[in-house]
Amino acid sequence: MPVSRPIGYAVVGLGSIAETAVLPALGNSKTSKLIALVSRDESRAQQVGAKFGVKHCYSYENYDQCLSQPSVDAVFITSVNSAHAEQTIRAAKAGKHVLCEKPMATSVEDCRRMVEACRAHRVRLMIAYRKYFEPGSVALKKLVSSGKLGRLRHMFSSYTEIIDPGKAKTWQLNQKLAGGGSLMDIGIYCVNTMRWVAGNSPIDATAYRWTDDPKRFSEVEDSITFRLTHPDGLVCQGTSSYSSMAASFVQVHGDQGWAALNPAFAFEEERRLFGKIRGRWFERTFKVMDEFALELNAFAESIRRGRDPEPDGMEGLRDLATIEAIYRSARENRTIPIQSIE
Repeated sequence: MPVSRPIGYAVVGLGSIAETAVLPALGNSKTSKLIALVSRDESRAQQVGAKFGVKHCYSYENYDQCLSQPSVDAVFITSVNSAHAEQTIRAAKAGKHVLCEKPMATSVEDCRRMVEACRAHRVRLMIAYRKYFEPGSVALKKLVSSGKLGRLRHMFSSYTEIIDPGKAKTWQLNQKLAGGGSLMDIGIYCVNTMRWVAGNSPIDATAYRWTDDPKRFSEVEDSITFRLTHPDGLVCQGTSSYSSMAASFVQVHGDQGWAALNPAFAFEEERRLFGKIRGRWFERTFKVMDEFALELNAFAESIRRGRDPEPDGMEGLRDLATIEAIYRSARENRTIPIQSIE
């Protein structure tokens, strides 16, 4: 692919994350270009298309017609979680690269199918974890990798929010569409980021879930807390909730110091990285920026160079293996081994 030509995208699924973040990022990116929109309702696609100057608008029923367009090089999938696998596999078969929002899918089995389809058809698959590119998170990762905190002992992370009743009614509290509750939606950031910062994957999970509104949360979890044990003795603890005000952090403790990123995950907030190393305080501030454009630029680079992106489909698969063990632990009230993904 010529380096000078932007990657042409079809955005599949036009919920709030697409309209408020993904579509503006495509407008801001010099490496990517918005070509088409695909929605459950074609009239919704046309409405959003008018706002962003997109003429090629399709319904899910006409998805294959969109995929047949030569100007579409890749799809950015932002649909409901349960649709990710099918939409990814169809795109791969059409020879289109895939940038898929988290969670990658709602089961390890579907994640494997996605990875295999993209490999078979020689297209790239990237999972949309913004933290791999956002400067505050990258700084935390570099600090840990430098060894300045010493041997890692504990890591903590939390992501909470109070979900909008209208949005939740549509899909967030629906097990079939969402695949889970707060863990699958926002707690996955805690799972992925702690694993990424640690540099290895946990081997077992222990978890507990709760709510004070069992009627509303009859299908998916409201609040959940989990402990993940890593092979080197590191213990990671995380919490997610749909019933607490929006907040997020990651905090890492080693035998030479500690560091925290707070807030950690919401893309519209300034971030602070701070802590103490051998008794000396440090603090850095990171301004709000377009993290989605950074993500698009990284994927464009991987496509042009013909190499797998980071994070790729295997990273998404490992996260789902961890999440499945967390859910099973909460159901069975015991520690569950996490499936090793090679």
